[in-house]
Order: sequence, then structure tokens, then C-alpha cells
Amino acid sequence: MITFRWPIVGVSALALALAIVIALILADRRRTHRTDDPLVFDVSEAWDSDEGASLLSTWKRLNRVALVALSSMVILSIILLARPSTVNSTTQYSSNRDIILCLDVSGSTLPYDREVIDTYLDVAKNASGERIGLSIFNSTSRTVFPLTDDYELVENQLSTASSTLKVVQSQADIDDMSDEDYQEISDWLDGTQNKKDSTSLIGDGLVGCASMLPGFVYGSSASSSTGGTGSTRNASILLATDNVTAGTPTYTLAQALSLTSQASITVDGMFSGPQDSLSGDAASSMKNLIEKHGGMFMSATTETSVQSLVRELEKRRSGADRELTRATVTDSPGWWTLALAVITALWMATAWRLRR
Repeated sequence: MITFRWPIVGVSALALALAIVIALILADRRRTHRTDDPLVFDVSEAWDSDEGASLLSTWKRLNRVALVALSSMVILSIILLARPSTVNSTTQYSSNRDIILCLDVSGSTLPYDREVIDTYLDVAKNASGERIGLSIFNSTSRTVFPLTDDYELVENQLSTASSTLKVVQSQADIDDMSDEDYQEISDWLDGTQNKKDSTSLIGDGLVGCASMLPGFVYGSSASSSTGGTGSTRNASILLATDNVTAGTPTYTLAQALSLTSQASITVDGMFSGPQDSLSGDAASSMKNLIEKHGGMFMSATTETSVQSLVRELEKRRSGADRELTRATVTDSPGWWTLALAVITALWMATAWRLRR
């Protein structure tokens, strides 16, 4: 629907144009009725010839075309002065939720991390309004990308990681790795092995991932009764690890989950290890701790588990979504401007022909 943002300007311009036209008509009539003007030359006889009549007919026709074009130009200019606009109503959905993808990149999990990354990609492709971030850890953590709702960036980063990790899916892949592939893997893992004689410090890695969330508090202050985060956004962490720790962490997995629970952060666990290890102590301990704190536990290598995760995230999102209807007024001079340009070109061509 077309509306005008400055209708008073258009009305004023129209009134001015009409006043000028009326003034010109009255002036022309006064000149026509004056009887004291001397008759200098009478050309009526000159138009009696066939050539003269043809030229006069052409001249009159061009004058009419020029008058119509000029009138149209004035009308279109007045319309543009009034700023024709359209009102667009759009419905937007925003999610009041943050998701941190938390990936163990120690040597024991690295062959399975590509499957985890592909699961992360499924989560990202099903996202709608959430902010997503990725952190990887071994003895120390590194942020791959912070919380963002730029899903193109998220998918590009995850696709790059998946491509990088394809060369470490088996021992044969590692044995055949080129120097270029080795350097690419080393660059991607840079910053995750800054403690000697320590790998896969899972509790520390989880706390590092939680620290990416706005307002998360850890350390001595986390034990206070306030706990939690300073953010009103819902938050969840998708932790992928085999729960095999080597070294002395600052936080155990149980302590880290206690902190995230106090902060109202849901932690889902994804076991990134061989299928035959799912019944082992490490996987069982991880499953019990995750489910104890209200999270979901699954295997990265099981398709049904991944589908269940996506459905669970969808269910949580539905409660955090907000529907916003917004109306915006935007200028729409497009067709009016095009029409003015075409008619101006027609008027100029007609005026040039009249001068000849």
C-alpha cells in the first residue's frame, strides 16, 4: 500500500503549480485582448500551401506532446516531493538462548572429533535465533569462535574443522599424513596444550567453555548463594569428550558440573570414543554426572542419539523463542523516478525537435 510521508509538501507544490498556470493563462489573455498592438505580419497566407499546412500540423502536434510531457513531469515531481512510501510488516523470531559447543581435542578423542563436529553442524543448521560459540580444550582451552548468530560463519568454521580433522580418523590416516596436513592440524590445535604432562583436563575445559557465557562466575565467588550468571538468557553447553583425564585438573568434571548447575546452565554430554567403550567406567561415570545435573547423554557415533539431541534442543528452544512483529515505513520512489526520467527524456527530445 502506497502512502505519502510528506503530503503537505505535495499539496503545497500542487497549489503553487496551479497558481503559476493560472497566472500564465491570465497574462496570455491580456496580451490577446490588447488592440493597440500593431499588426506587423500576417502569416495566414503562408500556411495555405500544402507544405505550410503540414509543418503547422506537425508543430501543433509536437506542442501538445511537449505540453503533456511537461505537465506529467510537474505531477511526478510533486508526487516525489511528497515521498511515496510503503509500510512493510514482518514477523521475526528471536531466541533468548546461547549454546556453547565444547570439544575435547586430546589424542584419545581426536579420531572421533570429526563425527562430533558433524553433529555440531546439524545443531547449527537447525538453529533459529540462538547464539552459538565453539571452544576446544586439551590441557588448556581455546575459543575457536565466540557466541554469534552469524550462522554462515558458524557453518564455515565447523566445515573447515571437519575438513581438517578428516586426516586423523584412523592410525592409517595419521601414518600417511603429509607435512602440510600435520601443520594444519597443529595450527588448529594451537593453544590447547599449554600444561606439561596433562591432557584432557575435562573439568577445566568445561569451566572454560562456561566462561564464554555472559556473566558466568567461577572460583571462590561461585560458592556464594547468588551463584548463577548475570545474564537472563537461557544457556546450554554441548560437551564432547571420552572422560579420560591425565594430569591434575583445577576442577573435576563433577565440580565443573556443579558450577554450571548453580549457574542454571544445562550441560549435555556426547561421548566421543569407540562404541565398545560406552559400557566402560569412564562413559558410565560421565553419563551419571550429566544426567544427575539434568543433561542429556549420547554417543557421537550413534545417529539416533544425534537426532534425539536435535529434537531435545528444538524442544528447549520453543520455550525461549519470542515472536516480534515489526512495521517499517520505507521510501518507494522506484517506479515514480523511472517514469519521471522517461518523460523528461521525451520532453527534451520534443523541445529539441520544436527548436528545429
